[in-house]
Amino acid sequence: MSKVLKLISGNANKSLAKEISDYLETPLVDVLLTKFSDGEIRVQINENVRGADVFVIQSLTHPVNDHIMELLLLLDALKRSSTHRITAVIPYFAYARQDRKDKPRVPISAKLLADIIQKAGADRVLTVDLHSAQIQGFFDCPVDNIYALPVIYEYLKAKNIEDLVIVSPDAGGVERARMLQNRLGGNLAIIYKKRPAPNVVETLDVIGNVEGKNAVIIDDIIDTAGTIVAAADMLKSKGAKSVIAACTHPVFSGPAIERLKNSAIEEVIATNTIPLEGKEFDKLTVLSVAELIGEAIKRINIESSVSSLFI
Repeated sequence: MSKVLKLISGNANKSLAKEISDYLETPLVDVLLTKFSDGEIRVQINENVRGADVFVIQSLTHPVNDHIMELLLLLDALKRSSTHRITAVIPYFAYARQDRKDKPRVPISAKLLADIIQKAGADRVLTVDLHSAQIQGFFDCPVDNIYALPVIYEYLKAKNIEDLVIVSPDAGGVERARMLQNRLGGNLAIIYKKRPAPNVVETLDVIGNVEGKNAVIIDDIIDTAGTIVAAADMLKSKGAKSVIAACTHPVFSGPAIERLKNSAIEEVIATNTIPLEGKEFDKLTVLSVAELIGEAIKRINIESSVSSLFI
């Protein structure tokens, strides 16, 4: 028998939390989330959550460390409030690109963050498109890593793009591109970096035919947009008719928006795992993952299978 479902939102992505709340027809719990005069974060939960199945919705977006602290303090407050179970719903998991010790004397930041989240009180984690699947193994609690690909697929399917080629911007994203290509059809291409000679800057090249094709580059994150803009330029130089870029997490830091606006990319598709208020531009299309996350929350609450949402 399912426990009473409670939803709590941090400050990171209130619009997404509200959409999830509307989908589940469950109001957000009243929470005080402010700062003391010295900048310390103040948290107080203003409703009874004893015995409840609580889901804390918090994307770890800019300012990242403030939003991490909000999440940790919310988890700790709930742990001390006799809840039945606490699930940290983290649509965008920060520090995910620091998932290995690739140089001497560097931290594995994603592992440290996973440890802290569990220590703070999370019994379970629900996230979207982890940058690296191995991060699931950094947790000792259940982790549901659902994919935004179905949302992006439905949008692209409706566009009915002819002469389609799905492009992975690097070797690490081939599986994601292949999954989308299997659903949409068309061809598959992979962009890779090569170093012509020692001490010579890396250049891009492509495996696969893109000439005369309408290309869709699919990635999990667009950060500064340097790589994806260079990839679009290279595809156009190889004869691609058009280029669309799609991602799950629109980090859009630094010069990203200006680069995308002035690039050969005709449309940028992103989901709302990260709020984009104030960062909109003409080429941008934002798709909602609220229903996807809401459905996962519902299934976790009633102890039903979530695996069908993984693909």
